[in-house]
Amino acid sequence: MALATGPRPPPLLLPSKAINIPNPPSFDPHSRILISLKQCTHISQLKQIHALTLRSTSPYHPKTFFLYSQLLHFSSFLDFNYALQLFNQIQNPNSFMWNTLIRACANDVNNKDQAMRLYLEMLEQALVSPDKHTFPFVLKGCAYLFDVSEGIQVHAHALKHGFGSDVYVNNSLIHFYASCGFLDLAEKVFVKMPERSLVSWNVLLEGFVQFGKFNSALNLFREMRNTFDPDGYTLQSILTACAGLGAFSLGAWVHAYLLKKCDFNLSIDVFINNSLVDMYCKCGSLELAHQVFKRMPKRDLTSWNHMIRGFAMHGQAEAAIRCFDKMIRTERFRPNSITFTGVLSACNHKGMVSDGRLYFDMMVTDYKIKPALEHYGCLVDLLARAGFIDEALDLVSTMPMRPDAVIWRSLLDACSKKNSSVELSEELARQVVESEGDIGSGVYVLLSRVYASASRWDDVGSVRKLMTDKGVKKEPGCSSIDMDGVAHELFAGDTSHPQTKEIYQMLEVIDKKLESVGYSPDYSQAPMIDELNETKQHSLKLHSERLAIALGLLKLQPGMPIRIFKNLRVCNDCHEVTKLISRVFNVEIIVRDRARFHHFKDGFCSCSDYW
Repeated sequence: MALATGPRPPPLLLPSKAINIPNPPSFDPHSRILISLKQCTHISQLKQIHALTLRSTSPYHPKTFFLYSQLLHFSSFLDFNYALQLFNQIQNPNSFMWNTLIRACANDVNNKDQAMRLYLEMLEQALVSPDKHTFPFVLKGCAYLFDVSEGIQVHAHALKHGFGSDVYVNNSLIHFYASCGFLDLAEKVFVKMPERSLVSWNVLLEGFVQFGKFNSALNLFREMRNTFDPDGYTLQSILTACAGLGAFSLGAWVHAYLLKKCDFNLSIDVFINNSLVDMYCKCGSLELAHQVFKRMPKRDLTSWNHMIRGFAMHGQAEAAIRCFDKMIRTERFRPNSITFTGVLSACNHKGMVSDGRLYFDMMVTDYKIKPALEHYGCLVDLLARAGFIDEALDLVSTMPMRPDAVIWRSLLDACSKKNSSVELSEELARQVVESEGDIGSGVYVLLSRVYASASRWDDVGSVRKLMTDKGVKKEPGCSSIDMDGVAHELFAGDTSHPQTKEIYQMLEVIDKKLESVGYSPDYSQAPMIDELNETKQHSLKLHSERLAIALGLLKLQPGMPIRIFKNLRVCNDCHEVTKLISRVFNVEIIVRDRARFHHFKDGFCSCSDYW
């Protein structure tokens, strides 16, 4: 093992004054040194104690070996290089000493790779065997480095040494596999465990949430409730899963559980409250998110970022900017890259071009934050959707990084809506294809929309044929509605739901009421082929969000808002229809599409028809 020299220590006081070493006659030197170690807070003090140990103890005394193990333990927290030097001076270190140094490596960002090296040296010397404490430390280092092959070897060693049933070792294995993205192996370890602790459940829950397996996380949580009560780590993971799925009912239940069942300190914990703010924002309840935010006794930068982004995704750009101003002027927080993503997103959703330019310049000039791809993406989309397509293209051409497919698609989408030249749209479509290896259906749909707007139906047919030849299928619209904690998923034209008959009967009721108030379908985003209007209208009325709205009208209590989450952007016709339904049926409808939230009430939408 290589040795390293630490920084020169500051001038020192005498040991007895610096660390108050007791000196009663009944205390032997070992006891005195152990007491002084517990008072040690700086490496300079520890070096004094080490020197005192060398002067006042015999290396052959049985207590000296234990004393060195404690010196190593405390030095591992204060100065890794010094701990390494101390370790190399100890003859025949025991497993505690090896574990102490391996743990120090695993906890040090700069030395995590040495955890495995020390472990292998421990095996090579074969003087002591690894124990149940060794494997968790080594696996922690492997997880941080995503070192899958060596982690699998450690797993095999743990089994070989008889720790296949140890709960602590298995918890570390679950964490290792989950951190490296092997959720199937993590779950396999979990299932085979003869005994599980709350940590076992929490580690697997966190893994599911980390990789977006939100339904798996909620199913595991429901199973866990049969054995353990959730703690703060559990609740934080579940709130993140609820935010990802839009599971408002379960998220609200977690909030109530937190207030009624948990310790007061946990209920005011900044991380838990940040998760609550994020959950309510992403579940469509901006008002509750703001209530939690205002009542937080302590807020950090993440708290403000969640609130700014929440206002932004709900189309309340002015509130987002007020929140930003208060954060920097009153609370004196320094914004980071995430903060400006939220502010620029707020400007984008409201079409505030001048403000978007202003905040982009503020980020670069005042706060010296280097714009990332998402910042350029927000500004490009803002400019293009507001009709400044040439300026957006100029910005793309001067970006210091290569534009991704998202930026090219946003430009193509703007061109399709602003009736830009077909030639420009074709070039943008080509850029999308080049930027995106596994290309989806979106670019073909946008390009066919451009051709249809120009009544170039032969080209529309060519695009459709190209999709067929390449095996590209249009991404189906899917909407989910949360009712009594159960998410009901419906696809466009769906007939698989148990209440399909009632849903389609409700659609007929909706159609008749819409006709009575003068509704006229907007065919601009119906299938882009030159077909009869009756066929297009039938296609439009079977869009997934309309089926979800029909189910909500059937099953939810009067006065309850209908919360819908859709995987695609809402089309023009569905947007108009939803506004009318909110007025005719006197119901609030909250829709989260791919881009933002829409709050429909009394015939109006919070987006002011700009999305």
